[in-house]
Amino acid sequence: MLKKILFFCLIISLIFLMGCQSNSKPSGLMMHVSGKVDGLRKGTLFLQKILDSTLVNVDSIVINGEPKFEFRTEIESPEIYYLYLSKDDGDTLNDRIMFFAEKGEITINTLLKTFESSAKVSGSENQELLQEYRKIARQFNAKNLEYIKAYINNAKSSNDSRSSDSIQKEMDNLLKRRYLYALNFAITHGDNVIAPYIALTEVSDANIKYLDTVASKLTEEVKSSKYGKLLIDLIANRKDLESDR
Repeated sequence: MLKKILFFCLIISLIFLMGCQSNSKPSGLMMHVSGKVDGLRKGTLFLQKILDSTLVNVDSIVINGEPKFEFRTEIESPEIYYLYLSKDDGDTLNDRIMFFAEKGEITINTLLKTFESSAKVSGSENQELLQEYRKIARQFNAKNLEYIKAYINNAKSSNDSRSSDSIQKEMDNLLKRRYLYALNFAITHGDNVIAPYIALTEVSDANIKYLDTVASKLTEEVKSSKYGKLLIDLIANRKDLESDR
């Protein structure tokens, strides 16, 4: 009888311990951001995100001697976060790193002097896709700057209307190509949250049929993400506005 009681107590204890362990486990939505800021000896790093159109602090860490840092926070779906370095030099430039946050391990390594521009982010699939997109987008931006300079120089020198019109047409065609690139990129990556993010931030004013195409390519998981919901709401609102005209 005593053995049965002891055995029963042991089973109850094991069940209790298993329950405690399961409660202590991460929800599966945990993000661990770690890294190093070479050259930083004293300062404060903030993990930030946009909440209701306002930039808010999610967490912070005071650096005192050791330039390494780490943050742990839950994240419901991939979204843009920022690593902000509080500096007392009065310079607000080059002090905030934007990155695509998602669950899992994310590493950010950078330098104090070139905090933003030297940042290397790894561990985020959406971040890799964002960098891929930006690489081509920068080429569009550089070409557009060339056209703007040519347009201004033409106006200053000869003010040839035919040349100005020609340059303007090139600029318009470049804009169309950039829009098509952004839309195609979003459509191609419908299984990643980068798709609705690109649609929202790069081509939100595109023809509604193109945005509908992007939305139709999203997986159910992506549709239920923060940016997926925002894109679907945007499309619905634009359709309502167009139907009222």
